[in-house]
Amino acid sequence: MRLTLVIGVLACAATTLAQSQNQSQTPDLITLLNSNQNLTQFSALLQSYGNIYGNLSNVSSQQALTIYAPSNDAFQKIPYQVLGPAFETNNSDIIRAVLQYHIVPGLHPSTSFNGSFSFIPTSLNNQTYSNVTGGQVIGGVQQAGEVWVVVSGMGSRSTVTTLDLKFTGGIVHIIDTLFVPPQSFTISADQFNLSSADGAVLAAGLDTLVDTTKDLTFFAPNSAALEAIESDLSTMSTEDLAKLLSYHVVNGTHPVGYSTRLLNGTVLKSLEGTDLKFTFKDNSIFVNSARVVQQDLLLSNGVLHVLDSVLDYNSTGTNYNATLGTQIPVLPGTQTGDNTLPFTTFLSNSTSVLFSLASPTADATSLGAGGLGAATTTLGGSASSAGGQAAETSSKKKSAGERVEMGSSGLGSVLAAFVCGLIGLL
Repeated sequence: MRLTLVIGVLACAATTLAQSQNQSQTPDLITLLNSNQNLTQFSALLQSYGNIYGNLSNVSSQQALTIYAPSNDAFQKIPYQVLGPAFETNNSDIIRAVLQYHIVPGLHPSTSFNGSFSFIPTSLNNQTYSNVTGGQVIGGVQQAGEVWVVVSGMGSRSTVTTLDLKFTGGIVHIIDTLFVPPQSFTISADQFNLSSADGAVLAAGLDTLVDTTKDLTFFAPNSAALEAIESDLSTMSTEDLAKLLSYHVVNGTHPVGYSTRLLNGTVLKSLEGTDLKFTFKDNSIFVNSARVVQQDLLLSNGVLHVLDSVLDYNSTGTNYNATLGTQIPVLPGTQTGDNTLPFTTFLSNSTSVLFSLASPTADATSLGAGGLGAATTTLGGSASSAGGQAAETSSKKKSAGERVEMGSSGLGSVLAAFVCGLIGLL
């Protein structure tokens, strides 16, 4: 009995000592960032925003965070990105939102990523960029060759260059490109080559609805799809066009209709009122008879998927042909031969600068309405996602006709914990 107690005491002491040494060896966030020569700019920027830095400094092990830290090289790309004007003018509201977008509640180590996209809520809750329940998301995936990629707004893609650096409040992943907070559809459309769909939304008077409806999912036909039936579309009344486009919108659903939700056999009710039916075939998602040709383009209020054909609420069958590169239109009509793309005459001739304004309700005192304590988990799914390349312009001009894991406890530590508890009882 005495020998058992001695062994138990030694095991308990060894466990306590090991835990103490691990804690003492784990640096705080700023020490970790400053110890890496390629993170000094992010460290300096973070410390210049005292409220965010203060909250991060007070994070406990029970409120763990995952921080995606842009490298110094990433900051050199800013002048060539849509974020350029905000940093050039030192727009504190936008920069604060950018920082919040790089902070993710909960631990999301490299082991939480796999070959399917995961959509993870961040600390960005500024409604201008995050009119979605639970905070604006990023999309992460592990690609072939152990390459970790994260997709953010405007189709921006960031590669994780260093994984799982531990600090006292969580883990840090180093990325090669800053995350870009998502924008509304009408601001993002040109970046995604959707000027015809943008013009159609404006022509139908649905721009406010599409831009401001919370938790929106929009299935936008590409310009070729609208051009293929231009003769029919050009004769539609505003009301008929609005009804047709409303069949391409699912609103008010939570979670938002990211591709991970659009599983084979899924049915969602459209804003128009008629169901949308989803099929997964030959590594493609089909909505009724239209193929999703680009998916998971993040918007400030939801997500955008691009279709190769216009949907028709009077033809809801799933009569697709997966062998065809482009699906046959279900609506009648032909190309008109006009040199301008459909609906582009409704686009404004003004220039709107991306990230020129931030919400007046931007939270300057915290990391968002969700706080720092929300321990979220990574959501998984079966469908793959394809984000666009990062835009390299700071404005869009619309012209008519222009086209930690925290270590597993081994058997020894389990036994030591049991012995420690037994000693306490004795």
